Amino acid sequence: MIDTDTRALRDAFGRFATGVTVMTTREADGTPRGFTANSFSSVSLDPPLVLVCIGDNAHSGPAFCAAPYFAVNILTAEQEGIARLFASRSEHKFSDADWHEGAHGIPLLPGALATLICAQHQLVKAGDHVILIGEVLETQVTDAPALGYHRGKFITIPS
Repeated sequence: MIDTDTRALRDAFGRFATGVTVMTTREADGTPRGFTANSFSSVSLDPPLVLVCIGDNAHSGPAFCAAPYFAVNILTAEQEGIARLFASRSEHKFSDADWHEGAHGIPLLPGALATLICAQHQLVKAGDHVILIGEVLETQVTDAPALGYHRGKFITIPS
């Protein structure tokens, strides 16, 4: 194993450009929850699986680990403000953002580049994160430039 300090490792990871998503779900009492994530990936086409990594210290982590359903909202370049809002610890994310209820009562963000409604498939503990694997039940797509993240900054990925 290579001995690497945390800052150097974060800098290395930051060299990989990613898309930006907002993950949404509901707590058992119906409260909507959401957070910005760029650690999202497709896993399988058959069955249709995706994953997102959630840090152990993430405020919304317990809600997502307990929820039977969640959504992945893949953001357009026009939605940087939404990404910043859901990356914050604000208690007013859903009152400050436009959203509507989708299948299974999951909050969805209008105008997203793509929306995936998922059923929880598996949770895998991995280091200081949990890997949430979801089975995709429903998709919606549009066409627009995507919001990306690279070296600590938001970028536009042309369509």
